[in-house]
Amino acid sequence: MITVIAAAGENNELGKNNDLLWHLPDDFKRFKSHTTGHYIIMGRKTFESFPKPLPNRTHIIITRSKDYKAPEGCIAVNNLEKAIEVCPKNETIFIIGGGEIYKQSISIADCIELTRVHENFDADTFFPEINSSEWKLLSSEFHDKDEKHKHTFSFETYQKIKK
Repeated sequence: MITVIAAAGENNELGKNNDLLWHLPDDFKRFKSHTTGHYIIMGRKTFESFPKPLPNRTHIIITRSKDYKAPEGCIAVNNLEKAIEVCPKNETIFIIGGGEIYKQSISIADCIELTRVHENFDADTFFPEINSSEWKLLSSEFHDKDEKHKHTFSFETYQKIKK
């Protein structure tokens, strides 16, 4: 199963200058609980935005560079198809960004785990539009602002509609 996991603003904003637009500790916890122990697929810029590889996950890095040196324990490939090919067949794999990788993968994904941040942001990277004729919202859990969360947000789970 291929699951796209992301956090996006009301207008599908993802980030700016290769950085997140918000700090939501509960979103980080959710991301960690979903992806730990799994293969995670991302673009090179997304990977390089981390201070170091995320623990207890196998990183698949998509890059156009033929001589990219992936850190130990990470796998570099040149396209999304190859990234999926190197992952185990009977396990959930997670697509974790960035914007271009989300655009390429949303049509082949089975599930979307989206944290919808209920605000508009200045951004240069966006999540693709979720087409309601292709995706069914299975659950939505609202979270209000609090001392650790400057923005309201909802955890949303979408499932691909079988045709």
